[in-house]
Amino acid sequence: MPAWKGKTRGGSFGYQFFIYLIKYAGLKAAYLFQRIIVLYFIPSAPKATCASWFYWRKIHGKNRLQAVRMLYIHYYRFGQVIIDKIAALAGFNNKFRYDFHNYDAFLDILNGDSGVVMIGAHFGNWEIGSQFFGDYAQKLNIVMYDAEYQQIKEKLKEIMGENAYRMIVVNEDSWSHVFAIREALEKKEYVCFQGDRFVSEKYLMKSLFLGKKADFPAGPFQIASRFKVPVVFYFSEKESTNRYSFRFFIADPIKRTKELKPEQALLNQYISVLESRIKVHPEQWFNFYPFWEEEK
Repeated sequence: MPAWKGKTRGGSFGYQFFIYLIKYAGLKAAYLFQRIIVLYFIPSAPKATCASWFYWRKIHGKNRLQAVRMLYIHYYRFGQVIIDKIAALAGFNNKFRYDFHNYDAFLDILNGDSGVVMIGAHFGNWEIGSQFFGDYAQKLNIVMYDAEYQQIKEKLKEIMGENAYRMIVVNEDSWSHVFAIREALEKKEYVCFQGDRFVSEKYLMKSLFLGKKADFPAGPFQIASRFKVPVVFYFSEKESTNRYSFRFFIADPIKRTKELKPEQALLNQYISVLESRIKVHPEQWFNFYPFWEEEK
């Protein structure tokens, strides 16, 4: 069985609680409350804590004292990002400031004559950016696993109404999501994946990531290479309390060679960019489960 089950910890009550807290007490109060939650969460989520410990000790080479400190910071930053996401989705956009990098080149891709595949990661706060696509959001399709989607959709719909963008829900019992992705790309729309998690072990690619072997989902990279559409790697990173940076990296066109399949070449590009961003913000990579082969 895969290490991640397609479901993010937490529930609709937590979303509602933090919306009220942000609305009536402000972001700083929500962050302060999050500090208390972290102290509870570290011992109450042993699998996630073990994964974070491995990340700091084995991947980043921290000593025990440094790893304890970074474990707390890791959870706290994750909590901040969730609070920021809730605030933005609930309409408190004016509480944040945003910087954009390589934005003009990104818009040129979106305005091109084909569909576009966007590949992000569970790094930073990718969801916060979906509120800032303006008219482009009408052509945005976000691929999400069924368990995660079902968990939060009703509460977010109750709070915010219908999203401007659409969800393509992945259900391992059917191929409906594949047809929906193909249809979106043929209509010259944008399909957004997360390239660093998988549910099914049937379709994986292996690669070195931060110095150790790990599995990645084949789907996003196979789809992008087979449809021969432009690919953009997209990350939204928390730079300070109320500032985010949006970064767009245009993938090089992929050509099949005898040595390397196009999807593997695209994955290599993705990993290279993701590693470069993790080096800047290592505490913003949020896969709290056994990710590397050595860890499993």
